Amino acid sequence: METPAIPAPEARSAVPASLRGLLPVLLALPVLALFQWLMSDAPFASYLLSVVGVNIILAVSLNIVNGMTGQFSIGHAGFMAVGAYISGVLSLNLKDVALSFLPVAVSDQVFFVASLLVGGLAAALCGFLVGLPSLRLRGDYLAIVTLGFGEIIRVVVQNTDAFGRALGLSGIPQTSSPAMVYFFVFLTVLVARRITGSSHGRSLWAIREDEVAAEAMGVDTTGYKVRAFVISSFFAGIAGALFAHFVPIINPGSFTFVKSMEIVVMVVLGGLGSTTGAIVAATFLTLLPEGMRSLFTLLGAEGSLAQKVDQIRMPVYGLLLVALMLARPQGLFGTKEIWDVLPRWIPRKRRGLA
Repeated sequence: METPAIPAPEARSAVPASLRGLLPVLLALPVLALFQWLMSDAPFASYLLSVVGVNIILAVSLNIVNGMTGQFSIGHAGFMAVGAYISGVLSLNLKDVALSFLPVAVSDQVFFVASLLVGGLAAALCGFLVGLPSLRLRGDYLAIVTLGFGEIIRVVVQNTDAFGRALGLSGIPQTSSPAMVYFFVFLTVLVARRITGSSHGRSLWAIREDEVAAEAMGVDTTGYKVRAFVISSFFAGIAGALFAHFVPIINPGSFTFVKSMEIVVMVVLGGLGSTTGAIVAATFLTLLPEGMRSLFTLLGAEGSLAQKVDQIRMPVYGLLLVALMLARPQGLFGTKEIWDVLPRWIPRKRRGLA
């Protein structure tokens, strides 16, 4: 009779269980503080990197719906607009209010974070109200519903005095910073990765691969899709709220169907289901117009050509997307992450995956 093998005792982690969830955030804080210090004397770089960060949040959050869950939403700019306007109006109403027991700068940041959360929650509520009835639909029908929602939000903003109508909303306190933007970039990526590695993430992947089979196996497909939609909408609202606090004015032209399609292109270009791909594509497509503008200026092109970069960037995006679909239909990373494509001779422990 064979003696059963006794399993080796598990190695105990040096980090207490109560801190494991907070450890990545605690490690990120000093890095972000250093980043903010480096950016303190570079206003244009701070603005450009803040725009990159906002687009990363939008792309990673949309990837939860379009990539992980396999749905097709093209109204992400609508949720961004909800977060931007709700947060902006709240900040305008509170800009003359201060907490007496805190320094003014700290008080402003407290109200700023509160307005961000309110904007995100408002967008999440809209995501729930839109998602609950519409996520019973599939494919093109869901895309039409989300497109309609984005246009409804834009029309409502254009005709509401409290939101500045077509002229937009100005005077919002510029309390955002690159460190704050990238703190929420970090949180968005962290949440996306935690979802991917959880049982909820496996259910979302099952829905993506075969919704009928997933439902037959007992997966609450509608419930999981609504949860994914709400989480995605929340972070889109956070992105909009951050955007509203570092640009001089927000107007309906910033949240059109074109903006929604830009975000979709970022997700498709990076690879549906890849968080790394969404980050790389969002960074590349955001910096591309500035690179083109600098190139035209360096080559001595006419000033009008450099100024028209914003008009020609969409055809350039389209050409890039067509070329990518012909050469690599699954996108840059497919469903893989950066550590999946690293050379195999690099030990997994060095990748932080052991």
